[in-house]
Amino acid sequence: VDIVDQKRVVVDGPESLTGVRRHMMPVKRLSLTDFTAKIPRGAREKTLKTALERDEIMKKWSETAWAKKVKAKEVRAKMTDFERFK
Repeated sequence: VDIVDQKRVVVDGPESLTGVRRHMMPVKRLSLTDFTAKIPRGAREKTLKTALERDEIMKKWSETAWAKKVKAKEVRAKMTDFERFK
């Protein structure tokens, strides 16, 4: 959402859609994708949410192999022993 300095940025999910709260994060830990949404610098959560819905970013993300892999990892982590060895 905003640039703090050369090594840190402010990121926002928004939390209701992605579970990511607004926080500061080092650039080294970011993984960029090809999806972009046109928003002003320092945008509020509501502006970000409408931009994501308008450009259908979350729908495009859920269709990627990366998102499917993350979802499968979450499902595997939540499995119990009974579900794992059916």
